[in-house]
Amino acid sequence: MSAPAQHTIRFGRIAPTLPVKDMRRAHDFYVGVLGFEKTFQNGDPVGFMIVRRGAAELHLTLQPGYRAPSFNVAHMMVDDADALHALCQRQGLRIVKRLQDKDYGLRAFVFEDCDGNRIDVGQPVG
Repeated sequence: MSAPAQHTIRFGRIAPTLPVKDMRRAHDFYVGVLGFEKTFQNGDPVGFMIVRRGAAELHLTLQPGYRAPSFNVAHMMVDDADALHALCQRQGLRIVKRLQDKDYGLRAFVFEDCDGNRIDVGQPVG
């Protein structure tokens, strides 16, 4: 097996796939609350959906017996972490790690979506 030609490989977007127990509830959260736009869905009933907002894209897959892990499943960069943090609080979402400025240059926090998926949010500071 030869060494990979790393200099010739171009990577495009990469989007995390989030398992959800209830597709309607996940849609209502990501589209209705966070302002994503549904760009694709598949199945009847819907078993897969793509939502997008700006450069952020998430793939939602229906997994009725899903149990969320205790680690972050996605990292989301935003331009206003304070506003997203306030929105999460108003929605009654669990804040796993409080909003704070980190020594690595991000204002960050972690929240759980309606299925318990932990999303790490960051905003560059300075």
